[in-house]
Amino acid sequence: MSEPQKYADRVYRSGSALAGGVLLLGLAGWLGGDAIVRGEGRAPVTAVFALLFVAPLVIAFTLRPAVFASDERLRVRNPFRTITLPWTAVEGIRASYSSEVLAGGTKYQMWAIPVSLRQRSRATRHNEELASGKAPRGGLLGFGGGGLAASQQPGGERTAPGDVAVAELRELAERHGEGEPPEGAVTVRWSYEILAPLAVGAVALIILWLTR
Repeated sequence: MSEPQKYADRVYRSGSALAGGVLLLGLAGWLGGDAIVRGEGRAPVTAVFALLFVAPLVIAFTLRPAVFASDERLRVRNPFRTITLPWTAVEGIRASYSSEVLAGGTKYQMWAIPVSLRQRSRATRHNEELASGKAPRGGLLGFGGGGLAASQQPGGERTAPGDVAVAELRELAERHGEGEPPEGAVTVRWSYEILAPLAVGAVALIILWLTR
């Protein structure tokens, strides 16, 4: 009897955060590189440690956050921690002011799936207009959707992007979450590759400031 087919992980990330992170890193590299090459006195050294502090911070909050969902587990990569949860340990997934996964009586935020109350309210207003028989308003000057929705269901209904992702994860949790949770199922690992250079840069900048 053949084994069930396994599928690649579903990956959830914020496109706007990725774009913002790339722009911020480019700006920091340009300013810091200029200070290192052309700076005088302590400016090059200060620029080096400033980059060592700023770059990990930008990466942590923009490029790093991601949620990976496979048939066996959910892996949540937040700015400074990575939480791995087998589906059998997941007690619930919800989105209120932030998206969260509940396991073992503890809630873990999912930074990669932001909740936009503005997008949610716009989607709700759009659906209410559809239900009342009114033609939904478009974007600027009535043209386009203005980036309102990530999902358009049959009949023209719309759902905010964060709510779409949470609904998909909730469906996966229900599909794969049967059975008894194994002991020690949830694991949390600190992101020392981010924290170490961040700490070194911060300490060095404090020392430079105190000895100026």
